[in-house]
Amino acid sequence: MGPLQFGMSPVEVARALGVPEPQERVGGPYAQEAFPGALKTFYDAGMLACVALDAVAGPQVFLSGFPLTRSDLEQGQQFLLEHGNYVLYTPDDSLSLTDLGVLLRSQRVGAARLTRPLFVKEEWLESEYFRDRLPLEAGTG
Repeated sequence: MGPLQFGMSPVEVARALGVPEPQERVGGPYAQEAFPGALKTFYDAGMLACVALDAVAGPQVFLSGFPLTRSDLEQGQQFLLEHGNYVLYTPDDSLSLTDLGVLLRSQRVGAARLTRPLFVKEEWLESEYFRDRLPLEAGTG
């Protein structure tokens, strides 16, 4: 995840991203922060547990040469099915590679559904709370 590592504090995340503080903060049991570049971070007990990218404005990331951000949803899902060792479907029909901690969600952009990757610590991918309830859906673009 570039300069970010699971277990970082919010201060360490902001420092790694080169900003003094996030643009927005939301409290709660799984605190959330929004940063420039359409990147959101989620924390568990004050430590980084998830990084979510926006399908339109988020940075592009690649897995084995495949663009995980802004790709056609069906192509993204097919790529994960062909390249993943441990693929998990979530209740919202997202796919994840549990061995890599990558969750590929979709975001509606006009008439298209584009991919938006989330990088998630393994314990969260296996958590029913995360898969069923944590509000990680991005808005429409």
